[in-house]
Amino acid sequence: MFQCRVVAVGSLCAFLIVPLFAQDQSSRTYDTRRIETRPVIDGALDDVAWQGGEWTGGFIQREPVDGDPPSAETEFKVVYDDDALYLAFRAYDDPTQLSSILARRDRFPGDWVEVNIDSYLDRRTAFSFTLSLSGTRGDEFISENGDNWDERWDPIWDGATAVDDEGWTAEMRIPLSQLRFDAADQQTWGLQVQRRIYRLEERSTWQPIPQDVEGWVSNFGQLSGLEGLEPKRKIEVVPYAVGRAEVAPEVAGNPFQTGGEETLEGGIDGKIGVTSSLTFDFTVNPDFGQVEADPSEVNLTAFESFFEERRPFFIERQDIFDLRLAPAITGGAFSRDSLFYSRRIGRPPTFFPELADGAYADRPDATTILGAFKLTGKTPGGLAIGILDAVTDEETARIDDRGVRSSATVEPLTNYFVGRLQQDFRDGDTQLGGMITSVHRDLDGPIENALRREAYSGGIDFSTLFHDRDYRFEASLFASEIRGTEEVIADAQRSSARYYQRPDNDSARFDPTRTSLSGHAGSLRFQRTNNHDIRFQTGVAWRSPGFEINDVGFMRRADEINQFTWVGYRKRNFGPVDRWNLNFNQWLDWDSSGNFLGARFNVNTNFQLSSKWNTGASLGREQEYLSNTQLRGGPASRWPGGWDGEVWVNSDDRKVLSFGAGIYRDQADSGAGYSQSQWFEVRWRPSSSLRVTVEPVLRTSEREMQYIRTLDLEGESRYLFGHLDQDTLSLEVRVDYALTPNLTIQYYGEPFAARGRYSELKRIVDPRADRYRDRWAAYSPTQLAYDATTQQYRLDEDRDGTVDAVISDPDFDFRALNSNLVVRWEFQPGSTLFVVWSESRIDTELLPGSLDAGRDFEQIFSSEPTDAFLIKVSKWLSF
Repeated sequence: MFQCRVVAVGSLCAFLIVPLFAQDQSSRTYDTRRIETRPVIDGALDDVAWQGGEWTGGFIQREPVDGDPPSAETEFKVVYDDDALYLAFRAYDDPTQLSSILARRDRFPGDWVEVNIDSYLDRRTAFSFTLSLSGTRGDEFISENGDNWDERWDPIWDGATAVDDEGWTAEMRIPLSQLRFDAADQQTWGLQVQRRIYRLEERSTWQPIPQDVEGWVSNFGQLSGLEGLEPKRKIEVVPYAVGRAEVAPEVAGNPFQTGGEETLEGGIDGKIGVTSSLTFDFTVNPDFGQVEADPSEVNLTAFESFFEERRPFFIERQDIFDLRLAPAITGGAFSRDSLFYSRRIGRPPTFFPELADGAYADRPDATTILGAFKLTGKTPGGLAIGILDAVTDEETARIDDRGVRSSATVEPLTNYFVGRLQQDFRDGDTQLGGMITSVHRDLDGPIENALRREAYSGGIDFSTLFHDRDYRFEASLFASEIRGTEEVIADAQRSSARYYQRPDNDSARFDPTRTSLSGHAGSLRFQRTNNHDIRFQTGVAWRSPGFEINDVGFMRRADEINQFTWVGYRKRNFGPVDRWNLNFNQWLDWDSSGNFLGARFNVNTNFQLSSKWNTGASLGREQEYLSNTQLRGGPASRWPGGWDGEVWVNSDDRKVLSFGAGIYRDQADSGAGYSQSQWFEVRWRPSSSLRVTVEPVLRTSEREMQYIRTLDLEGESRYLFGHLDQDTLSLEVRVDYALTPNLTIQYYGEPFAARGRYSELKRIVDPRADRYRDRWAAYSPTQLAYDATTQQYRLDEDRDGTVDAVISDPDFDFRALNSNLVVRWEFQPGSTLFVVWSESRIDTELLPGSLDAGRDFEQIFSSEPTDAFLIKVSKWLSF
């Protein structure tokens, strides 16, 4: 497994005047041969299949010392028949020094060998197969010329190892049905083979690729001699059945929470080879009960949290649908914005029906996915294709109003569509692509005024390497449109992404009669590539006020223009240092009217020592900034800047006991507050098959100005803030136990406690005043009184004896536990049995005093749990 970030640079002017040609790299070639008798995959190299042909070796070290000879030699052979590719490996070493570590699939433990196969010969994508000495398999789909290694791709293949006096040996059988290639009498594929020596943390490769050369797949050697191969257009079907039982606490008077329920369901996943290079994946009534729960958090911002996709159907070949608006190396909130965010499909229902006093509702936790399909692949001409379509069911909430039953639609029948094309030119050094998305909802009744009926988005993207791959220029342009009732489009205009209703908004005008909203976005990026020790990227991104993609994409803010620059320097192998990186980042932001919003800077560095310890530090500065969002629909406001810094260290993870620790702190100017995070991780491997990780994280913050709500006092808005002291403590525990490479037990648990206490409530009086403390005024005791009985504040702003507003106490306590125990047994290739226990606990009782780990965690475990038990079995069938 190889992972490095490919960093590249380019310029439009240089693109126009510099000749475009691919870098000519000399490469090695392995000439394979056809066999009549297939080998038995047992790790021993005593089969007839291995008696002929040549062994090849001559590996060159890539890490830790690029270009040096390896500490131990490696040789391999490749043969094939009509059904599969077979590989034999001889890894010379002292057998008493070998590292055999068991782990679940795709953890890549201990010593291993790996083959990367570019069967398309597109020089950008490849299939990776890794076999550890312990027999643990790992597999990844490589895209973006080695910039993206997706370990969530899980093909069907075999592998075995053996140990002898000369070191260890390995065999692989890779069915041709798991590879994608074009029909031709003679085939030539890209080939790379790697070996890892765990105790030395050394990696060597068959085809030398220096670390200062741009690209990975484009520099592979070649596998020749493949003749008479027919692409396998097999049909793979995986039917499943799942039984689930849930035990939940009873709630007195609630007819829907009576203690639990049991269900039995089934579905089917499948894969069909449509052509030699296109695969059709489908799923009917998918179940994701074995997927780990999202971590707990308390989000006090106006913006949505981003959670990674974990569901198998959506993560395989996710790379082809990953089109970001501005994938800046600097990072930043805008760099995550993406045209497709698969978590939208099957999301929790978003509509809440109105309930009478004393009524109860039973809402589904998630939207049912009736079915979905994907068509992915790449044609012989270099055209990458990705099409995804999914249909989610109408979901209804059951309502009980004092014994009278009814129902209400909380999520409509919905169709999601995503289409992506990308054409390679110049052996993949130039690419031109496009993508479209659409969402259609079947709306009727009250929900029609809550959700958008239609949403469309699309874009084109362009990338080219030039000047011997020293530089890269990238450009993208996007457009969007949403449609719905006047109420729905008014909500979109008032959303936190744009706040059209701001009284000083010069970028857009709020129009309550609109029934559609459209906008545009894009980015330009100029980069210098991995070919140099000094690299950089600079660019600009924008999103117009009306740009909206959140029906099937992800975006936090529209109405912004972002300029960004990153400069990085690296140095290797000097003194006790294996690798050193130094980075500088800079950001400037404006809104669409040209108002300057702010400037940020950051410098950071990290080291890897020859002892395999890692350490790093960063220092950042944000200048005083103008925000269009802090008053949540109010006028733009000025806020103090501040400093932030971080230090961290990780010890050698190969040891039985290792650790990591770090601290981050940001300090606002003018005494406006601070936040601090401290984490400590302990990693313990008491045996070759057991790994335990414990990571406590403590976050503390004090903010003088935290938004609470907006009041309407006789037609005038009051933007209410308070001084917030907040503490958060989490304890993540993971246990991974591998009985065999195909039978594993995993536990994940995270108790979480958060406490927030507000004081000194205040209002905004002059949001752009020169002095920070002239921008707000605190309410006096004669204006604001707290009623402990009702837990409410009573506001008499003009002191006339009449209550102007009642404000609920914003203090909060939130405690939760999410845990999963998963037993996974792959009893046959592609066929799996899951036994799952998951538990969740939630407690929101306000406790006196400060956050106390012992007391708050005890409070979590004394709360009523919701337990779910699941047994899922799937059977892989191939035709």
